[in-house]
Amino acid sequence: MAQESNVVIPSVALITIGLDPALVDEIAYAVSAMTWAVSRGDCEGYISAAKRPPFSQGVKSAQHCIAVIDFDKDIDQAIEAATYVQEMFAGKAALVAHSSSQDHDILLRSMRAGCNDFISGTFDEGAFAQTLDRIHQLWASKATRNSVRGSVLTFFGAKGGVGTTTLAVHVAMYLVQCHNKRTLLIDNHPQLGHVCVYLGIDGSRYNFHELVRNLSRLDSELLRGYIATHASGLEVLSSPDTCGGRKATDPESMAQTLDFLRGEYDYVIVDCPTSLDETNLAVIEASNQVYLIATPEIGAVRDLSRHVDSLSQNELNAERVKVIINRFSAQHAVSLEQIEKAIRLPVFVKLPNNYAEVVRSGILGEPISPKQQKSEFAAQILKWVSTLAGPAVNLEEAAPKKSGFSLWK
Repeated sequence: MAQESNVVIPSVALITIGLDPALVDEIAYAVSAMTWAVSRGDCEGYISAAKRPPFSQGVKSAQHCIAVIDFDKDIDQAIEAATYVQEMFAGKAALVAHSSSQDHDILLRSMRAGCNDFISGTFDEGAFAQTLDRIHQLWASKATRNSVRGSVLTFFGAKGGVGTTTLAVHVAMYLVQCHNKRTLLIDNHPQLGHVCVYLGIDGSRYNFHELVRNLSRLDSELLRGYIATHASGLEVLSSPDTCGGRKATDPESMAQTLDFLRGEYDYVIVDCPTSLDETNLAVIEASNQVYLIATPEIGAVRDLSRHVDSLSQNELNAERVKVIINRFSAQHAVSLEQIEKAIRLPVFVKLPNNYAEVVRSGILGEPISPKQQKSEFAAQILKWVSTLAGPAVNLEEAAPKKSGFSLWK
């Protein structure tokens, strides 16, 4: 009696949109050679959220999808179809564009629509087989990657101006400099975030939200093209540095992107804007720890209390929520005891009011060095980071490194 195989055969939906029947048959024949359980959905015309096709249950429930879309007949409808397929399969679709021409504009627009592969002119079975092998390897690597998963740490300010970005930058930097941890710092502000400004690096080329919108073709190679790297080795995904024109970010796509990134890094630090909207709630839900930042003044404490109440209503595990009090001074009217009574949570970390030192750091685009022995701020950040990564292993080499880029240089 033959032994049962332990190999798991993935279920794959093959969707063709707007293609000639002869080409559909050639594509289906090439796909049949793969070790997949294939369900087909052939659409003669274009599809969209407004023109939903009657797909079979096998197509709807498939683990993955390959969609081949014609971009010749109507490029705008082809882009709508690509968007619909990506939404339907929530980042698990590999999109292939077909065009009989070599038009650069068609190629560019299909790529922007999420197509990572292109069939041009006469169908080449060998080339398409290589495309299928590449897609199969990508799916396999995603399935087996990350036996050790990194941690997502979200920084969320109770109100604006409490130093959330400053703290996120320093915690991320010290994880790299003092602990040799591979760390990614994400500026999740929808526009004009300050992470790159405080680090003194140029992050204007690409941004985090563009990466999320390309979830369907996200892999390690694509990620590298979006990363800005600080001289210390800290890697950064910036926010858009322009005003207006921003597109809404799908919360499910955001969560899946973070799930991918936790497999690429030891720590993913997310600097969030002060808003408990659906997108930020998706980030918070995906986080291992959530740091709520406030200062010891009455307005910030009131807002902090409201955020704690709101998160508890969203059934967020209280053990994941850590309260950080920034710019603390014994002279402040609101004491730690009063803050803890108001929020019904202990204060996890309190940071000193070294305001002038921190402001100078931001102006120069140079975070405060962990070797700055006279800095009580640096000492407290080091203690904080040690709760995450243990004792520092690389403090002697953590000298300040100038990035060469700053608004003020």
